[in-house]
Amino acid sequence: MCVSLDLRALFQCQQGSEVRGCAVCFRVQSVHSSITEGLRGPQPGPPHWMMEVAYVCEWERRPKSTHCPSVPLVCSWSCRNLVAFTADLKNDDDDKGGHMIHIIDTEHPWDVYSINSGHTEVISCLEWDQSGSRLLSADGDGQIRCWWMSEHLVNSWESGLSSSLDGEPVVALSWLHNGVKLALHVEMSGSTNFGEKFSRVKFSPSLTLFGGKPMEGWLAVTVSGLVTVSLLKPGGALLTASESLCRLRGRVALADIAFTGGGNIVVAATDGNSSSPVQFYKVVVSVVSEKCRIDTELLPSLFLRCTTDPLRRDKYPAVTHLKFLTRENSEQVLLCASNQSGSIVECWSLRKEGLPVNNIFQHRSPVVGEKQPTILKWRILSATNDLERVSAVALPKLPISISNTDLKVASDTKFCPGLGLALAFHDGSIHILHRLSLHTMGVFYGSSSSGPGQRPGDDSAIKRQRTAGPALHFKALQFSWTSLALAGVDNHGKLHMLRVSPSMGQMLDMNTTLRHLLFLLEYCMVTGYDWWDVLLHVQPTMVHNLVEKLHEEYMRQNQALQQVLATRIVAVKASLCKLSSATAARACDFHAKLLLIAISSTLKSLLRPHTLNTPDKSPGDRLTEICAKNTDTDIDKVMINLKTEEFVLDGPPLQSLQQLIQWVGDFVLYLLANLPNQGSMVRPGFGFLRDGSSLGMLREMLVMIRIWGLLKPGCLPTFTATSDSQDSMSLLFRLLTKLWLCSRDDGPPQDPDDSLIDECCLLPSQLLVPSMDWLPVNDGVIVKLQGKQPLRLQFGKAASLPGLGGAAPLEVFTRSPGSQRMDNLRCVHMGVCPTEESKACTRCGCVTMLRSPNKTNAMKQWEQRWIKNCLCGGLWRRIPC
Repeated sequence: MCVSLDLRALFQCQQGSEVRGCAVCFRVQSVHSSITEGLRGPQPGPPHWMMEVAYVCEWERRPKSTHCPSVPLVCSWSCRNLVAFTADLKNDDDDKGGHMIHIIDTEHPWDVYSINSGHTEVISCLEWDQSGSRLLSADGDGQIRCWWMSEHLVNSWESGLSSSLDGEPVVALSWLHNGVKLALHVEMSGSTNFGEKFSRVKFSPSLTLFGGKPMEGWLAVTVSGLVTVSLLKPGGALLTASESLCRLRGRVALADIAFTGGGNIVVAATDGNSSSPVQFYKVVVSVVSEKCRIDTELLPSLFLRCTTDPLRRDKYPAVTHLKFLTRENSEQVLLCASNQSGSIVECWSLRKEGLPVNNIFQHRSPVVGEKQPTILKWRILSATNDLERVSAVALPKLPISISNTDLKVASDTKFCPGLGLALAFHDGSIHILHRLSLHTMGVFYGSSSSGPGQRPGDDSAIKRQRTAGPALHFKALQFSWTSLALAGVDNHGKLHMLRVSPSMGQMLDMNTTLRHLLFLLEYCMVTGYDWWDVLLHVQPTMVHNLVEKLHEEYMRQNQALQQVLATRIVAVKASLCKLSSATAARACDFHAKLLLIAISSTLKSLLRPHTLNTPDKSPGDRLTEICAKNTDTDIDKVMINLKTEEFVLDGPPLQSLQQLIQWVGDFVLYLLANLPNQGSMVRPGFGFLRDGSSLGMLREMLVMIRIWGLLKPGCLPTFTATSDSQDSMSLLFRLLTKLWLCSRDDGPPQDPDDSLIDECCLLPSQLLVPSMDWLPVNDGVIVKLQGKQPLRLQFGKAASLPGLGGAAPLEVFTRSPGSQRMDNLRCVHMGVCPTEESKACTRCGCVTMLRSPNKTNAMKQWEQRWIKNCLCGGLWRRIPC
């Protein structure tokens, strides 16, 4: 996060004034109104919602009480939209000393995977790595474990790495920084260049290997002031070292970890007493002679403002929360001090100040190049008034730039994601505060009776809540990576998913709303983060415009970036189209396009140049170039212009890929046979009829398949023809070429002529048209959240609610109980009741067998491409047979 706030006047006024709590801040802010307007952020508007519950997932009720209100809870949200959390429920293994970690993907929250972690004490920290695929857990006995997905399944986890400091409770935990930092520039949201909207920030890794590659590992702080570092060596071994934060070790009740651009680590620590100083330490990690070395240095400390205020000196005796505003900014820290019934929150910033010079030296002539000496000091940015007691804090992860210009742009455009932090209170409410000024931006009022909260204007609901006894409150809270959703675990172990308005309650016109969502979708595309939390805010009426605008912005990027994002944008479009029944058929087209791109690149990768002195272009590139120039409808004439020796392959690879080749042939036949019906209701496949690039790709593959068929006839696709003399491949290529000529990228689109439509009408009488097995409607929760009513779900029981606003699904999506199940990746039928274990994509619902039935290298290489992720980039989860 880039920070360049010019608050010198505010700081100088605070330095020269008498300390009077936060009143000084507010008096100075009233003078500097221009700064205040940027810091204050949009104020909540009563006509519109700010936060609302999307769903609540609870545990199965048990006959005996298993509630443990004294157990602290932790929660962590990864960039792949996986949520790991602990619950205050006793399990059957408590006698053995086990503590559970629960992991869900937000699209299937009921499919929880509960890990018996092996921790003997209460779990105090959970931390995802930057890729969102590995998880650290630490407990009150100094045990730290690293978890990863078993067989790359989100509902199967295992641990093989751990470190231990026996009897040293861990109070802070973090992965070492990998040096990758991206800045999101709100002021450039109207730019057409992704490079101007999202820029790479120069940031050094915490530790590097030979050649500058970042070294992986983690760092933890214990209650006795010990810092421990565990490094993952390239061979898989763990290198561990420990060191005291300072010479005189003392109690550390709370700590947090941040990173600097120079590769250093900063640790903030407090003993929990609000009258004690908050200490800061610089930690430098290095490897010397195959041993890990830790060097620490004491940095400037601070005292809470509330303890120096005569009116509040003894009012808040304990520091309950200590957080850096972001992990990548060690110069801003948030502190919360509390008593039994209330809290106060302060935001501090580290800045350089000129060191006062004695009058004796002020009149001497300065030396050329001499700079005034400076010193680092912590200065308070803002503080709240007295609040209810804070139970949890969540900080935004969106790396927005918050310079003065950006704050003004955010205020003008009402773009609020990343500007606010969330405070949960013991009365069940959640407040979103501006992370610098600490002004309230939005409020969510919980309900002890029903779980989901009311809107801020519902005064009667608030009164009912206050008179109904102790309310549910959140003990752990986490923002999503775009700050558009909040996940909270309450004191009964329920998981709440809340939408957070991008405008914080401001009424926006449709174009502004679309621009905000488009901006965040582009951010997810560039970073590779999952965009599920953005889809929470997409209404069915927005889908078409979002898809079109996303495509327009994509086409404005340079060719190199378009190639990088080619499959990712198709996956985003498919996710959007599933949100509306009017565009559900287009979602099928986008998934088919992903499969088409994958098959095309795999088949082209089999081609090899016949000589060693290869030209600049590969055989696949030459095939594309020749097919684009040659508009002949005769497939054999197109083959004449190709060097057929580049297509010579061994028989086994071709035969093993026949099922993919068969899908290509069936898909071409299906498209052409349905061309005459394009004026009727939109059905899957019609999106390809105007897609010149996809039709050209199909045309290239038919040429490759034709050549391979001369070498190995068994690899050709099989068609059921009414005539034995029918050349099916030649017929399909001729019709496909005519259709491609109508929608080429280098000319204006044209409607197919009557002769082509007539020939396509005759296709079903010449060839048996297959029924394509489109991807099933996703069984996830996102399509069921179109209404404003929150869903009530239960862990372990799949939701059976109507999707897409209750609209009847299209005929092509319906599955009869006795229908064949399809392996969507291998393009083979698994039978009506498959016995093989299967896995499904968490994003698109693509189903494939968990174990490979193939023994040939070519097919194994195809399967290996999708071992970690689906075609759309989604994660895999095991599904029952």
